[in-house]
Order: sequence, then C-alpha cells, then structure tokens
Amino acid sequence: MRAVAYDAFGGPVTVRELPEPVAPDGGVVVRVHATGLCLSDWHGWAGHDGDITTFPHVPGHELAGTVAAVGAGVRRWRVGDRVTTPFVCGCGRCAWCRAGDAQVCPDQTQPGFTHHGSWAELVALHAADTNLVAVPDDVTDATAAALGCRFATAFRAVAHRARVRAGEQVTVVGAGGVGLSAVMVAAARGARVIAVDRDPAALEAARRAGAEHTLLTDGTDGTDVTTAIHDLSDGGTHVALDAVGSPDTCATAIGALRRRGRHVQVGLLPAVEGRPPVAMDRVIALELDVLGSHGMSAADYPAMMGLVGDGTLRPQDLLDGVVDLAAAADLLPRMRERSTAGITVCDPRR
Repeated sequence: MRAVAYDAFGGPVTVRELPEPVAPDGGVVVRVHATGLCLSDWHGWAGHDGDITTFPHVPGHELAGTVAAVGAGVRRWRVGDRVTTPFVCGCGRCAWCRAGDAQVCPDQTQPGFTHHGSWAELVALHAADTNLVAVPDDVTDATAAALGCRFATAFRAVAHRARVRAGEQVTVVGAGGVGLSAVMVAAARGARVIAVDRDPAALEAARRAGAEHTLLTDGTDGTDVTTAIHDLSDGGTHVALDAVGSPDTCATAIGALRRRGRHVQVGLLPAVEGRPPVAMDRVIALELDVLGSHGMSAADYPAMMGLVGDGTLRPQDLLDGVVDLAAAADLLPRMRERSTAGITVCDPRR
C-alpha cells in the first residue's frame, strides 16, 4: 500500500510503499477514504509522544472509510461497512471500557501512535466491536474523518467535562481545529463565546463558527488578553478551554475565569516544553475546577452524530481543503507554524 512515513523523529517525511496491514484478532482493516491532518501528528513526528517506538512510522489518527478485512471474533462489522473511530481505541475488556469510558482505557491503542496510522491506503484498528462507529449515509467521508479527534474531543470537553449550559460565557484559547470545534459546540449549546488567537484568519473562522467576541493576541501578553476577557464578560467567563497547549495559553485560559469557573485542558503540553506552572493560588482562592479532556469514546458518538445529522452541528463548515498523500507528507513538518484556521483532510485515493 502507499503511505506517508518517516524513519526518525524530526526526519524526512515521504510517500512510500509499505506492507498492507493484517486484521488483528477482534479488529479490522479499514480502507481509508479521508484522514485528518492534526497537530497531534506533528507532535508525534517531533518526538513528543512516547508511544512511537518503531520505524518507519505512519502518522494519522482521524479517519473514515470502509471495512476491508475483518479479524477473528468480530461480531458487529462486515466488509464494506462505512465506519469511523475515535482516535483512542479502548481494549474493550477493562472496567473503563465496560463503563463506556474507553478514552481513558489503560490498554488503549491509537492509530498513528501505538501502531501505523491512517495517512495510508489501509489502516488496522483494534477491538472493532468497542471502537468502530457507523457513518450515516448523509455524512461525508471528510466530515466523518474530522470528527475522530478534534471535533469529538471538543464536543466531549464542552458538553461532558465542562457541562456548558445555555447563557454561560466561554473562553476558547486557540482557534485551530479543536478550538473552532469547541466554539461551534459551545455556541450550539447556547453559550456566549469569546475566541482568542494570534491569527486574524482563525478569528474570522471563529466568528463564522459562532463566537460572539474575538480577541487578537501575539501569544505572549496574557495579562492584556485576560483583562479584555474580564471586561467583555463582567468579571471572567464561566468556562475556559485551552485548545493550544502551551504555558502561555494555559495561563491565559485560567486567568480568563470568574470565581468558581471551570478550566478544561485539551491542548497537549509536551514534556519537551517543561512542566508549565499552573496558578494554583488562583485555583484555590477562586475555587476553580481544572479538568482534563482526552478524546471521546465510541459509546458517546450517537448524541454527537445525531446533532451532526440534524444540522445543529456542522463540522463540514470547518473543513478548509482536501489534499493527497504527497501534500500531507510535505505539510507534516510545517504544521506547527502554518495557519490552522480550519481542518485539512487527506484522501489517500487521490
């Protein structure tokens, strides 16, 4: 099969021929029709993810396609089924998976990290009966692929972790794929959203996604930004979400909160950047909740997919282009620097 791969962290990224994957027991092989280009793929290429241990490595963890092969023991899926999957695939056996919380499974697999991913014509997925999600006929491959990491992560962060309610005010720091998704989900739940980013194009996309206010920042002066947020929200927002993952953006989000507010950390804070200080004095004095959010299990997809199907949520509006494997290989090393005002997907069939 054709796939994007690299042989060392930070090394050259090329399109090459690799052996086709074999369906594992309990798993499937999916023929990829669309796969997202996510900043987490860049973190993996840069060496920030400890799960990547063998080379050559194929990135890619957001995907949609059709089942191409079925392993022993799979009950729910057949060749030809249209499917997607969360980027966190639970083992299907542990207490967390049985409770519907596969996103924190201690034996989880992640395509593009624990094994070859979906920037390829074919990808293997484990524990299919736990992790696969059927794609309705009225949802395109590109839209379904966009759900797998950024949109589903944002949906769970806003709806399940922060439990955003109508009339609340929400700050979203970072208007890339996950940030724009969070803006859209929060606005759909009736919240008033302030989006913060250093890219004017990203802020324009945030306005289209439902942000009431946008704030342009250079990424360094969190004090001025938080002052502006407090002015716009009469003393701070009920919820703040860091969709970037840096010491500055984390501090901005926590600083944006009103008393008894809820902070949700979604953006990765890799150890290579050090362990950022958190203003725990503010957390204690204002009784802030600090919440982590790590993807979303397949068990929680039906509610989100229903809102996509009825048009309440429109992740397709966040798509900004479809590329081939060669373009994806070229983009991977530059993803940290390029504008992220939307979600780009790759179609390996091109």
